[in-house]
Amino acid sequence: MSYGHIEANGHSNGYRNQDQSNRYEDDQTNGAPNGGRRVRRAGGYGGFFPGDVSEQPELGHDEQAVGLESPDPYNAPSIPNWRRAEGRTQGRDDNGTSDRSRPPGNGTHLYGEGPAGKQIEGVVEHIQEKWSVITKNDCVPVHIALQLMDYSSLGRGNDYEDFKQTSRALQKALKAIVNEHHQGFNSSIGTFHKIQSSIQTSQSRVRTLKGSLMHAKMNLTVAKPELKGLATSSQSYEEMLQILGQIEKIQIMPEQLDARISEKHFLSAVDLLQDALRMIRNSNLENIGALADLRTYLNNQETSLADILLEELHDHLYLKSPYCSSRWAPYILSADPSTNPELAASINTGIRPLYRFLTGLNTLSLLVDDTSRNPETDSFEYIHMILEALNKMGRLDLAVDSMEQRLPIELFAVVERTTQEVDLRHPAHLRTGEIQSRKKPWVNLGNNGEQAEVLRDLLCTLYSKFEAIAEGHRAAHEVIAGIVAREGLRKPDSLLGGFQELWKLYQSEMRSLLHDYLATDGNPLYNTKRVSTINNNVFQRTQRDKNKRVFRLGEVDERSTDMSNEQEDLDKILQASVPGLVSKSHRRSGIIQGDRSVTYDSPAAGHKLLLKPSVFNISLLLPPSLSFLQTLKEIVPPDSDIAISTLTSFLDDFLVNVFNPQLDETLTELCSQSFVDLGAFQQDPHWADHALRPILKGTSLFFSLVEAFCRMLDNIPQDQAFTQLIVTQLVTYHDKCAAWYRGLVTRPRPEGGTCLKTAAAVVESGDLSVVVKTIWNGDDSDRERLMQKEAELLISRTNETPLEPYDIVSDRRSVTALCLLYSSLQWLESKLNQLRHVVDKDSVTAQDTRTGRRRWTLVNAANMQDDDQPVYLLMTKETVGPFDDVLARYRELATTALLTLHVDIRCGMIHMISRVLKAPYFLDQAANEPDPSILTLNADLLSFDDNLTVHLPSKEYRFITSGLGLLLDKILVANASQISVMNLNGCERMQLNILVLQQNLKSIESEVALTRSAMFYDYFIGGAEAIVEKAKATGGKDMGFSLEEIKVLVELCYSEALQSQQRDVAAQARKALSDHLLQLSESMWNS
Repeated sequence: MSYGHIEANGHSNGYRNQDQSNRYEDDQTNGAPNGGRRVRRAGGYGGFFPGDVSEQPELGHDEQAVGLESPDPYNAPSIPNWRRAEGRTQGRDDNGTSDRSRPPGNGTHLYGEGPAGKQIEGVVEHIQEKWSVITKNDCVPVHIALQLMDYSSLGRGNDYEDFKQTSRALQKALKAIVNEHHQGFNSSIGTFHKIQSSIQTSQSRVRTLKGSLMHAKMNLTVAKPELKGLATSSQSYEEMLQILGQIEKIQIMPEQLDARISEKHFLSAVDLLQDALRMIRNSNLENIGALADLRTYLNNQETSLADILLEELHDHLYLKSPYCSSRWAPYILSADPSTNPELAASINTGIRPLYRFLTGLNTLSLLVDDTSRNPETDSFEYIHMILEALNKMGRLDLAVDSMEQRLPIELFAVVERTTQEVDLRHPAHLRTGEIQSRKKPWVNLGNNGEQAEVLRDLLCTLYSKFEAIAEGHRAAHEVIAGIVAREGLRKPDSLLGGFQELWKLYQSEMRSLLHDYLATDGNPLYNTKRVSTINNNVFQRTQRDKNKRVFRLGEVDERSTDMSNEQEDLDKILQASVPGLVSKSHRRSGIIQGDRSVTYDSPAAGHKLLLKPSVFNISLLLPPSLSFLQTLKEIVPPDSDIAISTLTSFLDDFLVNVFNPQLDETLTELCSQSFVDLGAFQQDPHWADHALRPILKGTSLFFSLVEAFCRMLDNIPQDQAFTQLIVTQLVTYHDKCAAWYRGLVTRPRPEGGTCLKTAAAVVESGDLSVVVKTIWNGDDSDRERLMQKEAELLISRTNETPLEPYDIVSDRRSVTALCLLYSSLQWLESKLNQLRHVVDKDSVTAQDTRTGRRRWTLVNAANMQDDDQPVYLLMTKETVGPFDDVLARYRELATTALLTLHVDIRCGMIHMISRVLKAPYFLDQAANEPDPSILTLNADLLSFDDNLTVHLPSKEYRFITSGLGLLLDKILVANASQISVMNLNGCERMQLNILVLQQNLKSIESEVALTRSAMFYDYFIGGAEAIVEKAKATGGKDMGFSLEEIKVLVELCYSEALQSQQRDVAAQARKALSDHLLQLSESMWNS
């Protein structure tokens, strides 16, 4: 059929000149133009093909060649008449019907006589010839696609280009068909609408005619006696007067109803509304059209009043009304009744308002509305009145169901509002100010000033509201139970289960608060996000979670003029339609918005965290939680399904099964972070806040962590497993410090590997180690002798094993590090010793003997540890031993570092003096400056002294610096043999070196004097003869030197002559040297 030339009412649609080129360029899956829908033919997009892929027909080589050679292989060529006749015969089955499974013969043109019809006919023929498999109902598109991707002999990958060309040709042919016949399509649509309109008009006329005929028939069958007509009229007039009286009475009821709703006298409002509904639903007034608006208004008011009652009930249950502010107590910083009159007044009030209400509650008689007072002033009586009004309306079951359904949302909103209020009362910069600037962000130890105040404010305020909400539910529970008993109604199942649900939600919120402010590891047991494992098909459309918001209007200014005007308009509409809601809209505009946001986000969102989570917050979380649970026991109804004894079991399970492992992991992690921090072994910039001398940053952080842990343990039942955990961390920190110390005193060996530097090796073992330790631990009476022995042993060791530059801990940074290590370990050991507190094993409550688990809730909240009280680590006689061993190891490591400093400064002096003695002292002219090595030694000693003065106490300073002059005085004489040659100018330079050293040492040791070494080189100036003569005269006793030292001095006196280039001078010098040495031996052999 061709639609190209059909016109409607003699007109053709004028759409020919519109944009035809783009009209049919839309996506083929969107349907036909003009709202049409393309019908999916069988095989059009493929069916299911159960057979094997190899059963599909393949094109022969000749057919492929023809398809490639023809520029337009889909335009049907001219076909002989016999072929057309054969096609028409083949296109029909035996019954004369058309075979839709194959294309028509060439003799007929099913798609029209135009070029588009011929084009699509050619495409269909090509599909039937080469792609007939996809036209079958059992075709599987996936099989065809896989065959097209397979280029093997079993696949059809070589036909892929033909497949794409066929698809493009088919689309092109379809577009040509649409372009050719679009005018016929448009004309047929207009004609169809006009025909449909005519049919509808005819139907309407037929119905009107039928009604007229029925009315005429009725009139023909009614008799008309005059008397009967008058009686009927009189009766109708009387009924009309009664109806008019009822109408007048009903008309004034809406105004009265609005007034009573506005005044919150809902009992009288319900009575008035029910009277009005009973009258207007009378059969006499049912057919009065003038009362339709009033009837609609009263029906709407019934629903609106029920909604208002429910909203008012929830306002007082969940403390949204300002009249509920007296039911809960806000957090007060000063909790001492003597300094807080309001708190003292609340303590002396005696009976709680809930108990007074329950004592005077009488549900056996109907409640009478007192219109002379504001019903909202007594919140519990107001709840009673609302429930009585709902019962009169028959909506009591609706109220119970609504309370149960809205309980999670409302409770979540209470927590959210409380969190926002506390957040506003405590600005963020005060919560994370001074403390966070001094500590790493991950070291949140809790109980710190403003941070602790924030958490106390949140918990005390929230639990106070929770108590008030539980009291409201208890009051509603008792009222509903009394109404059910009075009316003989069926007791709703949710009546007794309401408190069970409330308790479950309280558990959930408390568990959430505990986890949010305690857990830091993202425990998957408390992860509210759920991962979907159902929609694994990537082609399947994923359904959006409708509980989550799509977007949020975050830039709305609620105080702008436009928003205020819109709010006023909304209030006027509410006042006209539903009286009583206007004041609430003003009062709760912000709260309603907050509740709605919570309603949509609550299943997938948590509450805002005011502080960073830390296990140390347990001392702040536990006391108010326990106090709330104790109070809740008194509020739970006796006939509820909740066992009072199990109210605290969930808290026991949470703390024992979750908090204990979390505490172990968190403490280990925090300690590890304090160990591996980049600045852990650097000087703490705020050391003055902790110690008298600079300490390591990691040490101060580590002790702060231990102290916070001990403070937290004072607020929970003691368990020696926690003490053992601390001891383990103390051992770990000792090992870290020991490893750091060995890194400072270790040097590489030339042959490979590492070894200790000389000072560390000397301190570790040997006779010299014993002497040094004796000097440190001994008294001053024997110090001089011990220092003499120390100098002799040290000179002897260094002469046997000469020192190298890398044997000395020479750099200023390493010396500072050793000083910091000593002072840090000493400070830490002292602080840890202050935490030591041994108690009897029986006084430590570790296990509940009956249940085998801890009873954390047995802790009295009033006995919690105060922040100002001293902190102790409670230990038994069994656990104090490992603790004392760790402290001893700290002292030992600190002493090792101190002794290393003591020995190292002496090794450095010996090393530098050795360089001085090996310098040339055969000088042609007098020297005016000391040796450069002397200047370097002086600079090193001053730098060393500065570090010691800053980082070590006076006792340790004296221990290290005492005896330095003695060592220098001794080594300048004992190692004089290292001088190869010396003349008078060289001796004068040596005396200058000694003088410079002596003056520099006086800034370290005030009474130092290098008299022995100065006298030694003074003898050199007198010459060998004078030395020998003095030795003969005194036997060497008054000289103060040993025989070997005097021999070295005599050899130095002849060193210049021995080095002479004149043989006779050198020979005479050797002979004279031998004579003098022999004389010295004879005169000093017994000295």
